[in-house]
Amino acid sequence: MNILITGGAGFIGSHLCGRFLERGDSVICADNFITGSKDNVKEFLTNSRFRLIEHDISTPLYIEEKLDWVFHFASLASPKFYLGYPIKTLKSGLLGAHNCLGIAKAHHAKLFLASTSEIYGDPLVHPQTEEYWGNVNTIGPRSCYDESKRGAEAFVYAYHREHELNVRVVRIFNTYGPFMAVDDGRVVSNFVVQALKKQDLAIYGKGEQTRSFCYVDDLVRGILRMMEVDYQLPLNLGNPVEFKVIELARLVLKLLKSRSQIKYFPIPEDDPKQRKPDITKAKTLLDWQPSIPLEEGLVKTIEYFKSKIKS
Repeated sequence: MNILITGGAGFIGSHLCGRFLERGDSVICADNFITGSKDNVKEFLTNSRFRLIEHDISTPLYIEEKLDWVFHFASLASPKFYLGYPIKTLKSGLLGAHNCLGIAKAHHAKLFLASTSEIYGDPLVHPQTEEYWGNVNTIGPRSCYDESKRGAEAFVYAYHREHELNVRVVRIFNTYGPFMAVDDGRVVSNFVVQALKKQDLAIYGKGEQTRSFCYVDDLVRGILRMMEVDYQLPLNLGNPVEFKVIELARLVLKLLKSRSQIKYFPIPEDDPKQRKPDITKAKTLLDWQPSIPLEEGLVKTIEYFKSKIKS
């Protein structure tokens, strides 16, 4: 197949590029490199079935080759970046979704939207099912990201209803693994990088807030299964095993045998207190659930960051 991936040089997008190339597909990777990196896809550049386009998907993109699948992953998904670039975040989410939908419609291609658990906001329902509408502050500092994804979902289903576009929407919960940026700013990479640099581990609040950490290989496996089934409503993909942030910090210190200390800071505005996916639908429809435990995934992630920090 011919596949377009926006944000294809980013963390998850680059893993998808590799997986599709492995199975014999042709991949067009579009990225503006605000958070993505050419290093993530450099091994693909000599592959005749891979093409890299430097492009901001918030502006129109014209692809001449016939496309079978269009994946919209372009997004500033880390708080560090979406708080620093709120307008770009909204544009990549909303205008980017609109442009990708136009491309998919023109090519009669299947459209995949990488949505997020952030559409649930600071949830009042736990764990979060796909039917939960969320608890989002529409004008808060995180709203640029939350609303860009909620609006993107609305765009997708408008095209689905009006143009009968074949769509897939996955709400991705906290995912980690190799190819995350050193300065990504999310909790797993923060803790690993801080410990490797012998810095204090920064915890916001008391570290009692919970997250559910899914290793990237598990997520990619779920995405591929989602593309093969006939299900066009949103689907949660993530790990339902819940950890406190303080527990994650202690595990990272243990695995690295680090003497770094834990330092506490005020909790950011609208930071979710709990995050845990209900993956009943994924289990039923995809026969999917995560298989890689947190400790095993962290060991692989730590090895990746060791190589990046040395270089």
